[in-house]
Amino acid sequence: MKIPRVMSTQHPDNVLQPFFAKTQNMSGDDEVQEAYYCFSHLGCDEQMWDCEGKEVDDFVVRKLLTDYGHYFRDTVLGRDQFLTLRIPNPDIEREEAKVLIEALESIPRQFDAARAFYGEDVAPIFEVILPMTSSAASLNRIYYYYRDFVIGKQRRSFFPGDITIAEWIGAFKPERINVIPLFEDREHMIGADGIAREYLEGKDLPYLRVFLARSDPAMNYGMVSAVLCNKIALSRLRRLSEEIGVEIHPILGAGSAPFRGHLAPGNVDNVLAEYPGVRTFTVQSAFKYDHPAPTVISAVQKLREAPVTEPPDVDEGRCLEIVDRLSTDYRRRIESLASLINRVAALVPQRRTRKLHVGLFGYARQTGKTRLPRAIGFCASCYSLGLPPEVIGLSALSRDDVDFVKRVNVNFEHDVRTAMRYFNRRVLDILPGEARERLIPEWLDEGPADREHESITSIAIEALKGNDTERLRRLILEAAHVRRFLG
Repeated sequence: MKIPRVMSTQHPDNVLQPFFAKTQNMSGDDEVQEAYYCFSHLGCDEQMWDCEGKEVDDFVVRKLLTDYGHYFRDTVLGRDQFLTLRIPNPDIEREEAKVLIEALESIPRQFDAARAFYGEDVAPIFEVILPMTSSAASLNRIYYYYRDFVIGKQRRSFFPGDITIAEWIGAFKPERINVIPLFEDREHMIGADGIAREYLEGKDLPYLRVFLARSDPAMNYGMVSAVLCNKIALSRLRRLSEEIGVEIHPILGAGSAPFRGHLAPGNVDNVLAEYPGVRTFTVQSAFKYDHPAPTVISAVQKLREAPVTEPPDVDEGRCLEIVDRLSTDYRRRIESLASLINRVAALVPQRRTRKLHVGLFGYARQTGKTRLPRAIGFCASCYSLGLPPEVIGLSALSRDDVDFVKRVNVNFEHDVRTAMRYFNRRVLDILPGEARERLIPEWLDEGPADREHESITSIAIEALKGNDTERLRRLILEAAHVRRFLG
């Protein structure tokens, strides 16, 4: 079985829209064409098809094979390149729960479309991603619901002595799907190996793909905490694979901003060095559309050709002690910044037609007062005011901590230095005292600022003070153009 190396996603972190987009907020047929473009031109070998939080085209396979048959005749969907559904988690997103059922029910219909096109049995979709995974039970519900209810119903008769459902409308395939857990919070990311072990029990699976988030952990606990949690999870998953003899293939969900993983076309080598053990990397919209196409194609090719290396063991005790301390300081500051961030986030362009809902930080605070936008809007808000979110919480690190972090998080200095190019000291004038106090630790060299970005964010700060929302809306995009990512 070919395991994809580069997964294109629909995360809306881009400043520029692709040439084929008909509107400012991509949806529908634009996203079908996007899948073809990412397969055929950029060289991605997987496309995430997001059913979570937005309207989704349930006929994507038929449209791809009909509209781009010349390409998919030679490149078999489901064998050479892959379409993977991201489904809602009914344990958390109750209002989206039945979208999960619709998505699972669509898989056999997509299979029929591919069989009609290729003249043979080939499953164009056979894997689904469950966000915010918190237990093996939640994975098993999807695995067994598909097997026993979506597929299993074909063997039932309508009434005693009558034909089966399969005899009436045809067989349902594929017989089984793979469920990919997506871990987005500290507790379950660190415990990913235990959840994976429990899920694999009693199943004859040749491999398991495990998706580790990078953006939401950073938004919840700070950038360094996210990296350290990723490192622990990768190390533990490697040991689990060695112990039980089942291949485990990690996926890393990284964005272009340093805060969200720093996977930009010009930083591929650093990301590969930072995350040994990762089999599949996500390339999000800023990666694909905010750089020249030849640069993007070359970067995708580099990701696909890079060998997969083994992740090393880490000092988990020291890592978790740092995570505890840093995340406490980070959350304290973020809670004081929430109202400021939310004001700006309301002006950040969406780029995709999707329903708005809070991220993990918001879910964790639903009984309190703190609610924040999703990670892209959060980052865009901070950067637009000259406050790179990478720096928030760093003052909790001592010099000894920094020395340790540099050994584990090998790109720590590079990521912080890149982020600090977008720091504007004028933002200190509008920050509440709790967030402003010792924001920049004494050991941190601010380095040279990007003067163009500094100029734009200075005007943005004044626009925010004057409540000039239309001007601030334009400045958010201007600053994002300089960075080559929205958030």
